[in-house]
This record gives sequence, structure tokens and C-alpha cells, in this order.
Amino acid sequence: MNRPRLSLLLLLPLVLVACAAPVDKGGTIARLRDRRIEIKEVKIEGGFEKAMASYQRFLQESQNSALAPEAIRRLADLKVELEYGRIIGEEESAGSGGAAGAISAPEPPVVSAPLDRETLPVAADQKESEAEAEFEKRVTTSAPVPGTATEDHNPGGDDLERAGALEAVALYQKLLNDYPLYERNDQVLYQMSRAYEELGRIAEAMEVMDRLVREYPDSRYLDEVQFRRAEYFFAHRRYLDAEDAYKSIVSFGVGSFYYPLALYKLGWTFYKQELYEEALDNFIALLDYKVAEGYDFAQTEDETESKRMEDTFRVISLGFSNLGGANIVVEFFSRHGKRSYEDRIYCNLAEYYYDKRRFSDATATYGAFVIRNPFHEKAPSFHMRVIEINIAGGFPTLVIDSKKTFATNYGLKGEYWQHFDPNARPEVLGFLKTNLKDLANHYHALYQDKKRLEEQPTNFSEALH
Repeated sequence: MNRPRLSLLLLLPLVLVACAAPVDKGGTIARLRDRRIEIKEVKIEGGFEKAMASYQRFLQESQNSALAPEAIRRLADLKVELEYGRIIGEEESAGSGGAAGAISAPEPPVVSAPLDRETLPVAADQKESEAEAEFEKRVTTSAPVPGTATEDHNPGGDDLERAGALEAVALYQKLLNDYPLYERNDQVLYQMSRAYEELGRIAEAMEVMDRLVREYPDSRYLDEVQFRRAEYFFAHRRYLDAEDAYKSIVSFGVGSFYYPLALYKLGWTFYKQELYEEALDNFIALLDYKVAEGYDFAQTEDETESKRMEDTFRVISLGFSNLGGANIVVEFFSRHGKRSYEDRIYCNLAEYYYDKRRFSDATATYGAFVIRNPFHEKAPSFHMRVIEINIAGGFPTLVIDSKKTFATNYGLKGEYWQHFDPNARPEVLGFLKTNLKDLANHYHALYQDKKRLEEQPTNFSEALH
């Protein structure tokens, strides 16, 4: 097994040895200022075994020492690291006399995977979307927080192979029993729960985490523990319990590492209970948080985060669809205020309807945005998408009507150009030219149709216009 290099893990035993060393009475403290001390990390062969032996020897010789609980905790930590190749404790606070081996903040659980889908508002070739059931299953089955599990695994496995972790659990339990006032018992419970998870004894891990939440509401480990509990509850469809745990993390605010993840999963917890309005409130709060953090929704460098945001927009579409569609979106933002990403909400909902071949709902959604935001930069593109959807749906009369509306709204004398420089929007001028040409050809063809003699003056006038 590859083991990390040992650095500060031996600090406590070394300090104890230093205290016992003879004192050089011939020197003074002042002479130390001229001495150069080089500190570097050195790989110590058998370091774990030596460190554990030092702690065990210290505990045998100094059972009543004030340092005994600290030695017990660090010995247990080393046993778990020796067993599983990594330390499960967090970095000790400054001035604590060293670290029992530290880990960095855990990476976020991967709560989404790439979608094979276009998200551009005017994408002409829409790919078949992932089935809703598959989508829900994928995005709500999180890769767990490091050390977190949702099911008991290998129960009753070979105890010889798990001896280190079992001994660590016993040490943690001894520490809790013998030193109930030890100032770091919340950390002991935290590490004990992780050890139980490594052993696959999830029910016992949950009991330990429940105790930590109950007895140490101000612990620095609380948000992570609550997230691990919430994930367990969510995986077991205990949505009310999951809701309480996720809410506790959200209440910590943006200072918690788990805040955005908790918002996302809390939204899904409400969605699973068919509480769509509450779900939307949390998903929108997540998007607001990303905006406040300066996140660029158009970025593609961080693919994982980009797909997570895409999934968020998609579940928002499902929520609005379940509540009634475009009119509900308009009401929501009228009540809660405009958002910079509002165009993406309408776009995703419209394309969701398009994928379902609900062409009327799709065009109504794009149309609702254009009516609400007539001078938005995306308004012409959304209007063009209405034309494309009417063509795809086989509605020729609606195609002509939507082209005429486009020509009216974005003609060079239209109010739209009081807000934009035509030279800066060549794509809109291109759309306008295409639509005018199509309309002219259409009405000219009708004018030439001998079966429509009575309509010739009107068609001539339309073509000329």
C-alpha cells in the first residue's frame, strides 16, 4: 500500500522525548538566535508503525497524563490511515501542537454527468433529449462525499483485513467513554463515523453522526456531517429527513463549502415530493448564488460545473412545466424580479416542449419572453426560433404570421433599433432580410395564382410592402 510521507504526525512523541532530554546548562537562550535550523519533510521508513508504537508506549507509561486523550485520538487516526491509505481527520487549528495528519477540503460530489444536448436558443437541429426518468436517476444519484456511503457493504467481512479500523473505532469509543469532557470529542465522533463508513457499517455511522449533530450543534464538522446524513436520507427516499438536513446547511449561508450543493439537492428533495414551487425557489437561489460568485453560464472550461448548471436549468424547466408552463414563468419573475439568466429559463423550457413535440407550448414560451423583454438582446433570436418551430410543426399560416411580426418588430424603423446599433447586430439584419424576401416571394406567388383573382390587390400590396 502506498502511504503518504510522515511529517508532523510524530510531533507529540517527539515533544515528549524532548522534555526528557538533558538540558545544556552551559548555553543561553540568546545563543539560539545565531543557530540556523533547517526544517524539511523527510520520508521515514516504517513511520506509521514507529509513531503508533510511540503513542502506545506513552499511553502505557502515562495513563493519567493530560495528553492521554490527544494520544488516543492520534493513535486511532493512524490506525485508520494505515488501513485505508489516507487520513480521515481535518487539519488541526493553529497552535494545537501539530496535526494528526490533515486532509484538504473534500471535492464536491459529482452530481451530474455530461448531457448530449444543444442549449443554444436558435439551435436548428435539436438532439433527442435524455428520458426524464433517466435524467432524474442520474442527477439525483450523487457520487458521495469522500468517505460517505449509502448502503452497508461487506458486512461481516474478514475482520483480520479490517483490524486497524476496528481497533480505531474501539479507541474512539474508549476516548468518548473515559474523557467525556475532551474538547475535541466532536472531531472524535466525526472520525469515528468515517471509520464506520470505511468498514461498511453505515447504520452505526449514522448513529454516530446523529449524536454529533445532537450534542455539538456548533461543531466545525456540522455542515459536512449534515450533508452526509442528507445524502443517506435522500438515497433512502426519506425526503422529510433529507429536507431538514439540507436546510440546516443552507442556513449556514455561503460560508459553507456545501452551500451550493445543499441548495441543489434541497431543490430535488422538494421536487421529489411534488412541491414544485419550493423546488424552484431553491434552484433559482442556486443560480443567484452562481451569479453573485461571478459565474459565467456560457463558460465551457469547467465541464463538470457547466453540465451541473445545464441540469439545473433542465429541472427548472420540469418544475415550470408541472406548474403550468410559460404563464407561470412570467408570474414567477414578475413576483421575484428579473434575472440576468432569465432568457436561459425560457429557452430551456421552450426546447423541453419542442423535444416533446408540444410545438404550441414551445412557441408560446419563446413568445412570452419576447413580449416581456421586447428589447432584450436575445429577443430576435427567440422570435426566429418561433418561426423554425412553426416550420417544423407544419403550420404554414403561423409561419407567415410570425415572419410578418418579425418584420414589423425588427424593421429598421422599429423601436428595437432605438436600443441597438444596426451595424452592431448584423445577424438580426440577416434574419430581417431573409424574412422580408420570403414574405415578398410568398405574396407574389399568391398574386400570380389565378385561383385567387379576388385576392390579387391585397397580395400585390403585401408583396410590394
